[in-house]
Amino acid sequence: MEHIEESSPLRITPTVRALSSALRGKRENVHDSRRENGDRIFPEPEKLWFKESSAKNLRNRDFLSPTTMLNTLYADGQVPPAVMSRVLSLCGSGVLPVAGGEVMGEGLRVRVDRAAAFKAVLADGATEYLKPSSQRQGCVVLNCPALHPKPNTPTPDTLTLGQLRTVLLADHMGALLRRQGFTVSYCPTLPEDSDIITFLRALGIDWPTAPANWTNEEREEKIQEALENSPYRESEMERGRRTSGGGGGGGRKAEEGENEGALRVNLKRVFQEEGLLGYDPSLGTCTVHRDSVSHLAQLDLATADCTVAMATALHVTSCQDEFRQQQIAVLWRASGVTHTQRHLVCGPVKTPGSHLTAAQYLQLRRGQMKEASEMKYGDQVEGQTWDDIIRVMTSATVRFELLSTVHTSPVTLDVQREGGVSTKGPRGGVFVMYNCARLHTLFDSYERGVEKGLYPEIPEGSQLDFSALKEEGEWLLLFNYLIPFSELLDQSGQALDCEGGGARVNIKTEQICKFLVSLSKDFSSYYNRVHVLGEPLPHLFNQMFCRLHLLRALRELYHSALDILNLPPIRQL
Repeated sequence: MEHIEESSPLRITPTVRALSSALRGKRENVHDSRRENGDRIFPEPEKLWFKESSAKNLRNRDFLSPTTMLNTLYADGQVPPAVMSRVLSLCGSGVLPVAGGEVMGEGLRVRVDRAAAFKAVLADGATEYLKPSSQRQGCVVLNCPALHPKPNTPTPDTLTLGQLRTVLLADHMGALLRRQGFTVSYCPTLPEDSDIITFLRALGIDWPTAPANWTNEEREEKIQEALENSPYRESEMERGRRTSGGGGGGGRKAEEGENEGALRVNLKRVFQEEGLLGYDPSLGTCTVHRDSVSHLAQLDLATADCTVAMATALHVTSCQDEFRQQQIAVLWRASGVTHTQRHLVCGPVKTPGSHLTAAQYLQLRRGQMKEASEMKYGDQVEGQTWDDIIRVMTSATVRFELLSTVHTSPVTLDVQREGGVSTKGPRGGVFVMYNCARLHTLFDSYERGVEKGLYPEIPEGSQLDFSALKEEGEWLLLFNYLIPFSELLDQSGQALDCEGGGARVNIKTEQICKFLVSLSKDFSSYYNRVHVLGEPLPHLFNQMFCRLHLLRALRELYHSALDILNLPPIRQL
């Protein structure tokens, strides 16, 4: 039975909500039916159903309401016929069509009308499934403290691996937030033609630049003046108490012994009186250095073009630099700026047995990638085309190594020279790029078959019978990847709005990398098992074209996800 609203992309969350509503009915009636059970807690709607994802469970169900939930809702877990009828006739905006359902030992399991779902997703090219479900508005400044001069502009040889992780994370977040509709700018602006810009471009990072002789002196003077006139500037009385040992705090011992004539700001008063949550209670009185003023002037520049009154500054920093960045953030507030500020803090990067700079790490991975390519492809690995392939594959390796882990957790890298970078096996970036290339190779083969007259052109999806897609890997690719991708994109922007406005924000920045690795494993398994381009016989064309529609959508899914990592697809390997 097909219940799909026109032009409404299928989504997992609305389907789970609709299933929950169908199971609960009117809450008060369900509650009355089990009032004799006393004070048992009524289950939350999102816990009533689970989307299945494993190939094993997807053989007999797509959604499950466990027996424990049914026992909570109904006497002896018996689902009333009226409730079952509501579940089986499920409909609504974005709701997947239901083909059937039954109560078994594990609970109430529901099967989706798969042919209808394939048609709904693939008939129009799946474009609505490759972007967020809604566009957001706002201005986000991604500030990367690791790139600010201290006092000199950093170089690839001074950049640590932990700092490189923050730069890659800022770059990734920018692409993700732009996809959601946010206006994004980066901070700081770096000198063009500098070594650090050349290094970042080798990783596919497009960071803002200015001429080498450019200065930001006007803004620095404005920030300096604002801090000198700040109500949080240390008064003579506070200075006297501090120097006489009567308190006032030094903001950690590093501040002790500073020039007494220097400008100092009481950061503790700032976050207490301004109601800023989540800041380190040991933030005390901070001496304002030239580096700090330069940092704030760069932030002022980055927010200058924001089209909204209130921007969000996302400081992407390492755990080692978090305290210093909190000082900068509170100083900015003391200067009179009221933009929302959040801190995305990264765990350390460990290299047991070695100590590498960012430049040495990139050089190592590039050399390993070239060696691995030469071992696999031989003498053909030469020329500009292969230089570009090795550059992109190296960037993919580095990005997946540093971005696939939860950002607050440490990353441990194997940087032993003999470790190598494998072009085989599910090992992150190389594996993902290789499988994306396989899709391009498949369609190149198909086009050659069309040119030879073996196959006709792919017809419109509306002309196909998608019930021909019966292989379990086909449904797994649609249900676990194509349909959920849009909701995956929605999550990061939402995280900026939640968690009570505390200083730290935790965003699932690892999800795109993990999504691509998981997708590549399942696609590789399917591709190795199924012969997509079959014999050029008319009675086989419908199934082949259905598969090509699915894999064409999958190719675009790869492109969309890789674009968020600023990785161009490799079209041939």
